[in-house]
This record gives sequence, C-alpha cells and structure tokens, in this order.
Amino acid sequence: MLRSPALPYQTAALRAAMADPDSPTLEELLVMRDLDGRSIRPLQPPPGTTPREAAVLLLLYPRAGELWLPLTVRSARLTTHRGEVSLPGGGSDPEDAGPIATALREAWEELGINAAHVEVLGTLSSFYIPPSNNRLTPVVGLSLSEPELCPDPDEVEAAFSVPLRMLLDPATIGEEIWERREVAARVPFFALEGYKVWGATALLLSELVARLRRTGLMN
Repeated sequence: MLRSPALPYQTAALRAAMADPDSPTLEELLVMRDLDGRSIRPLQPPPGTTPREAAVLLLLYPRAGELWLPLTVRSARLTTHRGEVSLPGGGSDPEDAGPIATALREAWEELGINAAHVEVLGTLSSFYIPPSNNRLTPVVGLSLSEPELCPDPDEVEAAFSVPLRMLLDPATIGEEIWERREVAARVPFFALEGYKVWGATALLLSELVARLRRTGLMN
C-alpha cells in the first residue's frame, strides 16, 4: 500500500485536518450564491422548524498508493434528491446513538461497508437541507483497505470512487448560472466522472478540502 509517498502524506494530512477544531469560513465553501457572490444557502433551519437529524459517511480508503472516496448516485425510486450524487447516508433511526451510528448504519445498508473496518476520524460541520428538512452531519472515516462496494438498488443507482487529489485540483471545480425558484444563482460544483456534484455534497466535500489545505501538507 505504501508504494507511493502520496498515501502517508494524505493520511497524515487527513488526520491533521480532522483534528483542527476551527471550521472553514463560508468563503472557503462551495455554496450557492447570488450573482453578486453572496451566499443564498440557509445553513440553519428557519425559526420554529424542527429538522430530522441525518448523517452521511465520507470514507477514505487506500488504492494504488493514494486515498480514494466512494460516492453514490441516488436512485430514481427515492422521494428526494433523485439522481443526484451523494454519500451513503440518511435519516437517523430511534435506535441510532448519534450521527456516527447513523452514518455507519447507512453505509452498510447502502453500500455494504462494514463498520468494523472504519476508523472514525470525526465530523464536519452540520448544516440544514431544506428540501428534505434534514440537519446533516458528515462523518469522516478511514479504512485501511479498499471496501467492496455492494450498492442497494432501492437506494443507489450507481456507485463510483474518485481519488482525493481530484477534489484538491482547482480544475475539478466549475460554476454555472442556474435559475432556482425563479432566481438566478451561481451554483458551484465538482466535476467528477461526468457528474456535476453540487448542493449538500459539494458543500461538505469543500469543507474537507479547505481543512486539508490548512494543514499545509496538501495544496
């Protein structure tokens, strides 16, 4: 696994990034903005709204001497975010002991990722997702071996993996003007394997990228 110096450097940077108690600023994140560059994405629920707690697993694993992460394409059978690129995850169940338990359970149900093989490194910033009324907590984990992905067809249309270095490449980031609720908005995204990864997934991935850059080990 250590044929390339990329893997130990990336693993060290990942651990350092997750140990940093300071979250990135809004300016460092990929969020929907108005045409003047002001964020128009609500990160907290409106007053009086009680969101459902939810979590996703952002899993890094070694392949060919560097770290990779799996992404999913949500099934057309789902009620929200159909066809969008996401991470394995979902709403909390009553028996879940917090977001980490939710993320690990959902990763097992959606992709067959065994929780026993995941070292949890911490969580990224929680934020609100208006269409599903979820407050999402991204959980970051590390696997010492490449998992065999077994997508559940009821929830996952497809699964694919990308190297971590791709997220750090500025050429991977694009932006388009979309009309959202009859308002023109600047929508940033990661261009990955032919998909435009935007919205909540782009937001949490950009927080990981910002944290990694702060370590000075990956720029």
